[in-house]
Amino acid sequence: MEPFVFFGGKGGVGKTTVSCAYGVKSARAGLDTLVVSTDPAHSVTDVFDQPFSDDPESVEGIDGLDAMEIDPETETQRHLDGIRNDLSEQVSAAMVNEINQQLEMAHQTPGAHESALFDRFVDVMRNADPYDRVVFDTSPTGSTLRLLGLPEFLEGWIDRLMHKREKSIDLFEKAAIGSNEPRRVMNGDPVLARLQDRKEFFEFASGALQSDAAFFLVLNPDQLSVNETRRAIAEMRERDLSVRGLVANKLTPEPDPDEDGRGARYLRDRVATENERLQEVRETLDPPLVAEITTRTAEVKGDLLDDVAAEFDVETDAEAPTFV
Repeated sequence: MEPFVFFGGKGGVGKTTVSCAYGVKSARAGLDTLVVSTDPAHSVTDVFDQPFSDDPESVEGIDGLDAMEIDPETETQRHLDGIRNDLSEQVSAAMVNEINQQLEMAHQTPGAHESALFDRFVDVMRNADPYDRVVFDTSPTGSTLRLLGLPEFLEGWIDRLMHKREKSIDLFEKAAIGSNEPRRVMNGDPVLARLQDRKEFFEFASGALQSDAAFFLVLNPDQLSVNETRRAIAEMRERDLSVRGLVANKLTPEPDPDEDGRGARYLRDRVATENERLQEVRETLDPPLVAEITTRTAEVKGDLLDDVAAEFDVETDAEAPTFV
């Protein structure tokens, strides 16, 4: 199994529970494991019943398991502050106020959170040396797909920016006339250096996601969840990211054969409907079902995480990263 494991899926299907349970399973197998949440709901705090920040902290009572929660709002502000500092060193004082205004507007634009979160979770992968396994509890499917699509989109965008910058410098140097010596600014140009750093960053992200990451999708046994899972598989395949397996969560328990009250009849009808959806998943979707998790009567935390982890037919042995 790859060192980086991502759990995604529709909102409310139980990604956090599944991610935390797999983190527990990996830690119990002797792997130094980190669970990382990029979901703004901060549900990892609820599952482990202790607060977490954007720095790894030990999970109480489970040796070898750490957790962290990346806050999108905080990360976006940090991301924009970094851009502000970089640009402020490269432009005139008169431009600083204009930059600040533009960045304040950018804070609320679509994609700002995704871009900031992407930088943060790639940074986690680049600095994952202390851990054998990193488990990512992602935000709902749409946001995650936009996140995973950033390398392909931004690599091309940065290539075009670099080309324009090089062309601009070349024209500037050719503009020297008379006895004026042209300024050779191509080498050491801070803008080109920054763009080259970003290009290498996205090249790393693409390689790590394709070579060192395994993706699992969590679904519930209803038609809406199955349909969204089908679309997510297709979109990830377009990005050369394969889904390793599917986790069916929140399955209804079947009543005992001798029960025949109203509640038992309802449960049997519900189980029959869910079995139809699961059969559809097995017959029409390529990734296999690697876990079928029945709904518990109590919230899944504490010892119940081990019970859920036992229902995973997923390897825990971790390969060393090949691209990092």
